[in-house]
Amino acid sequence: MTGRARTSPSTRRGRTSPRGAPGGPPAGALDIDQLLADRTTEIIVCCGSGGVGKTTTAAALALRAAEQGRNVCVLTIDPARRLAQAMGLTELDNTPRPVKDVGLDGGTLDAMMLDMKRTFDEVVEAHATPEKAQQILANPFYVALSSSFAGTQEYMAMEKLGQLHGQATSFIQDSGEKVTKAWDLIVVDTPPSRSALDFLDAPDRLASMLDGRFIKLLLAPTKGPARILSAGFGIVTSALNKVLGAQVLTDMQTFVAAFDTLFGGFRQRAEGTYALLQARETAFVVVAAPEPAAMREASYFVERLAGEQMPLAGLVVNRVHQNGADGLSGADAESAGRKLAQGDESDRMTADLLAIHAERMRVAARESRLKRSFSAAHPGVPTASVAALAGDVHDLDGLREIGQLLAGQSQPVS
Repeated sequence: MTGRARTSPSTRRGRTSPRGAPGGPPAGALDIDQLLADRTTEIIVCCGSGGVGKTTTAAALALRAAEQGRNVCVLTIDPARRLAQAMGLTELDNTPRPVKDVGLDGGTLDAMMLDMKRTFDEVVEAHATPEKAQQILANPFYVALSSSFAGTQEYMAMEKLGQLHGQATSFIQDSGEKVTKAWDLIVVDTPPSRSALDFLDAPDRLASMLDGRFIKLLLAPTKGPARILSAGFGIVTSALNKVLGAQVLTDMQTFVAAFDTLFGGFRQRAEGTYALLQARETAFVVVAAPEPAAMREASYFVERLAGEQMPLAGLVVNRVHQNGADGLSGADAESAGRKLAQGDESDRMTADLLAIHAERMRVAARESRLKRSFSAAHPGVPTASVAALAGDVHDLDGLREIGQLLAGQSQPVS
């Protein structure tokens, strides 16, 4: 980022709590229950590459917190629909929906999926006059921008996070009843791959687009002394008309002129949300799988968060394979299997089992090396390992089991 949505280093230091850090003394295990029980933790951001169980981790953390008495909203901007299915909801959309059979200790859980265009529409409707809002919403260039412009999803995720945090949010339930609710914990599931941290850059990217020279050029003929540029601008627009088409350029000019009055508010809110991500109330959880590419991405996330002065809680390594029979090494299993492979049917079946055990031991050893390598490079980052389950998570009981594994309370049989 170039600086607009950022704060000065001195201001950052005054409010940032470096829960975990890439360097420093060994940090040990990540205490998930302590993180969830800490009432000063108001936002947990789960980030990581695709396919590592990040959505499931976010949902499990949210459910565990709710069942420990907190009022939680989990926001996913991952396009996958697994979260809705696991929570017993027919769908997720831009409206928080209550999850049933949760909160025996007084907590509640609501879940939602970011609809970036609807969120953009809500921002326009909330901060413009009805006439101006209608003009913007009907503009073809705005429709394209709010639906597909690179960075819009991440920017709207920040807008939605800002809406949900620290204030009562009103929404209409399926029954038609209007509900006003405030949550004391928001769990955010970010997009997959390195774009998971693009929301840190999104405010400046969108700001640069809307505040750049080209946009100012589009506005120039309509603003005061800049009218003297009209003759030269006419030559430019004539050329652009041939490339873009006259209607496209007109739509862009109309949109920018209407949107210009709202832009300062966008920037101000982005700065506020960015500061919120740096604050002590926020905790980032990096999620990875015990695979070389995923662990490299985890290192990237950790280093990027440290560079941005974001408070890191720790690393969760999902789908870790455990050792089988600890008394039998992989080498011994392979040696015994080779001898039994030439025997009768019963011996061959035993040899097959020994081969499976040997392979599992090799996988466990490789994963252990990857985790040790990460810890050596980032000794100050607490880590939690979640053992691989025999099947996929598809309901609340599965999420509860993941929550127990995150807290180190049980180990599955796989």
